[in-house]
Order: sequence, then structure tokens, then C-alpha cells
Amino acid sequence: MRADTVIKRDGFRALFEKLGPVEAERFIALIKRDDFDYTEWRRDLFEEMSIDELSAKAMNFSKKIRGK
Repeated sequence: MRADTVIKRDGFRALFEKLGPVEAERFIALIKRDDFDYTEWRRDLFEEMSIDELSAKAMNFSKKIRGK
């Protein structure tokens, strides 16, 4: 299991690489400002997607990652 500091470092790195510095900072501010429940958000994120759709997206993502 990785240490909390390593997870935070990698998370910040991923945010900044994907969003850029300005939008990453905005994202962090939005999360801190809102009464945000990550577990509930993740549960609701794919609520309207069928299992087959979710599976297809996961497989495409996996192929994309392995192709790098």
C-alpha cells in the first residue's frame, strides 16, 4: 500500500497534467468549498449507464492506457 503523501502527490500531479494549473486550482477550491461526498458522487456518476456501457468504457480506457 502506498503512503498517503505519495497518493496526494500523484493525485495533484494527475490533476495538473490533465487540467492545467488554473483549472486544477479551481477544482481543488470547488471540492474544498462544497460539502462534497466523494463516495456518493462516484456512486451517482454512472447511475444512468448500463453495465454493458460501463464495461465497454472501462475496456476502451484500459486499451488506451496500455497503448501508451
